[in-house]
Amino acid sequence: MAKPEQPLRLVVDGEVFDVKTDPDQPGVYHYDWVSGRHHYGFSSSRSDRAEESMAGHEDAIRSFLAQINPATGYID
Repeated sequence: MAKPEQPLRLVVDGEVFDVKTDPDQPGVYHYDWVSGRHHYGFSSSRSDRAEESMAGHEDAIRSFLAQINPATGYID
């Protein structure tokens, strides 16, 4: 699979995220919540240092969004 240009923009459940790889740490990804009310983001890493699949990125984003209180836009 060819490396996507940086950043990779994903829309998951109506929310927009920019995803960047960490050039110094294979298997590490940084997610910036572009459409969020607050400047939130998160990082994830694979213990096997492999490239993440699209489904893996979507799962990581959904897990993050599940922590957000819809009334406040903050993590509970």
